[in-house]
Amino acid sequence: MKYKYTARTKSGELQTGDINTGSREKALALLTEHDLFVIELKEGLEMNFLVRISAFFNKVKIKDLMLFTRQFATLLEAHVPINDSLRTLYQQTTSFRLKEVIFSITSDVDAGLSLSQALDRYSDVFGEFYINMVQSAEVTGRMDEVLTFLAEYIEKEHALATRLRSALTYPAVVISLFIVVGGIVVLIVVPSLAPLFEESKVELPLFTKFLIGTANFIKGWWWLLILLISGFAFFGTDYVRTPEGRAIFDELKLKVPLFGNLMKKLYVARLTESISVLLKGGIATRQSIEIASHVVGNYMYSDLLHDAAERVNAGELMSQAFAHHPTYFPPLLSQMVAVGENTGRLDDMLARVSKFYTTEVDETVANMVELIQPALIIIIGVLTGLLFASMLLPIYDLANKF
Repeated sequence: MKYKYTARTKSGELQTGDINTGSREKALALLTEHDLFVIELKEGLEMNFLVRISAFFNKVKIKDLMLFTRQFATLLEAHVPINDSLRTLYQQTTSFRLKEVIFSITSDVDAGLSLSQALDRYSDVFGEFYINMVQSAEVTGRMDEVLTFLAEYIEKEHALATRLRSALTYPAVVISLFIVVGGIVVLIVVPSLAPLFEESKVELPLFTKFLIGTANFIKGWWWLLILLISGFAFFGTDYVRTPEGRAIFDELKLKVPLFGNLMKKLYVARLTESISVLLKGGIATRQSIEIASHVVGNYMYSDLLHDAAERVNAGELMSQAFAHHPTYFPPLLSQMVAVGENTGRLDDMLARVSKFYTTEVDETVANMVELIQPALIIIIGVLTGLLFASMLLPIYDLANKF
């Protein structure tokens, strides 16, 4: 979230600017740490359409963040000071947006802020999980190890997301091609043959009548269709950006047959990995669950993890907190967490659960790819046959008349 602030320095000079952080409280804390007396702090205006497009294209790519983290870890392993490491990374980075961020972080660290505090100003780039891991590393003194893990973690998340996208690319291409072919038939072929069918008084099949009616409707109301589709796309996208719209969309994703179960496994793998790493970093159980709720990537799971964190804070065990929601947290998770709590190896058990569900996701995606291709061939084949039969059958009947 971007906040606009007006403040005075120690010398009494008036200063205004913007600050990116997760909450109003964090913004106040950061400005205070910079020895600024805050006069006014308010949320920035909602981004307009052009600004959103600009922000989209100026986002830091996941690959750039992964490379930055891995190089940072390598420099720290070589005992290069943080300030010098950041300056080296600034010179090597090719991403314009990330270059700006590194410059600002370097300035903040030079001014006396800790690395986690400097990163917190760009929570939209690094995320809460990343920042809290760096914060824990500052306490334990294992910054190079934590950054190496973060690079591997980002790489693993990116690889999983890439596999999911790859599984959906083939069906998307095939369906798009069918829509293009169908559009050509409906908008060009059907209108040219419709007058011929009307003059010959040939009895048309039901599907042919449907195509002719569709072609006439599109021809007469194409402008209204474009307006409706554009409006739905714009306002629908805008609504999904709101908390309410995102919550509804995320809940629907979990209820889609087959795909919903896959997403549940993905979220369980992600949250268990996050909590495991945070616990290893020395962060308390309740705080680890709370942080995981912000990085899991689904509003439903965020709410459930927040509820679990509150239950743990009230005295319940993590396994008991998860057991309240068996639909979203499978019994295996609760049982493995209970074993970890009893043996004192909770972080290891969570890591095993994450590994198990990551493997499940990989296998499910592979099976989906194998099943989708033949299923699509059959469906597209049937629809294509209907499409051309609706044109050829009336032509055949017309030829038999002569």
